[in-house]
Amino acid sequence: MLGKIKIANILVDSIPFIQEFRGSTIVIKYGGSAQENLKLRENFALDIILLYMLGIRPIIVHGGGKKISQMLESLNIESRFIDGIRVTSKEAMKIVEMVLNGDINRELTFFFGYHGVKAVGISGKDAGLLKAKPKDFDTFGYTGEITDVNIEILNKLLDDGFVPIVAPIASGDSIEHPGFNINADSVACEIAKAINANKVIFLTDIKGVLDANGELLSTITSKDAKKYKDSGVITGGMMPKIDACVSCVENGVKKVHIIDGRILHAILLELFTTKGIGTQIFYEKLEKE
Repeated sequence: MLGKIKIANILVDSIPFIQEFRGSTIVIKYGGSAQENLKLRENFALDIILLYMLGIRPIIVHGGGKKISQMLESLNIESRFIDGIRVTSKEAMKIVEMVLNGDINRELTFFFGYHGVKAVGISGKDAGLLKAKPKDFDTFGYTGEITDVNIEILNKLLDDGFVPIVAPIASGDSIEHPGFNINADSVACEIAKAINANKVIFLTDIKGVLDANGELLSTITSKDAKKYKDSGVITGGMMPKIDACVSCVENGVKKVHIIDGRILHAILLELFTTKGIGTQIFYEKLEKE
């Protein structure tokens, strides 16, 4: 009986959050172990089904860094990173697009459909969804930065009851251009800003933002995030993620969440419980609201 009462209390605790988020658009960056572990993939799909049934409009942006690196290594193509950002040669760009759009995106779309979610997989090249420019061609090659997000196709899919699943590839400036590889965290942020999303959730392989002692910071502001980055507390692959988070909240997104995707039902625990499980980041002005 005590177990049933605990479940009932959790459901009651979630009511205000369900009311708050119903009808809102939430962008979810999906990657890390949550993408690679079969059980976590299945539970992620079930979480999205529940969000969908509660009237929330999710958009999924997936990464695929580990699979890309494995494929490049198997083909003896150089793979390297600078400050957490992949350097993409023209040769590597073909492999990046093949893995992201032809492998991960299609598999994920099927997986969602199998579990009852009407999902559509698209690339940033489809319908001119994402356009980009070189981040720094001499340094990063065909790794780009988003210059424009055409949200028409996303709104159409959402209005028709579909969940868009976006591969982070963008179009170049000519028909001969191979396109750009875009950091998935940045794509999630730019889409969220363009579509005026309520939240962005980043699934990672760590608890969230950690302080200098390795302790989880449950709530920080964009100013705090910059401070931790500048002081060297935040390094490596977390740097582009934090940059994306700060850009989001400074451009209209209410909150950004960084959570541990290795935890079963991590999204539900973060959104629908009072304490949450990860780090939420918001703009200073919201602190008094």
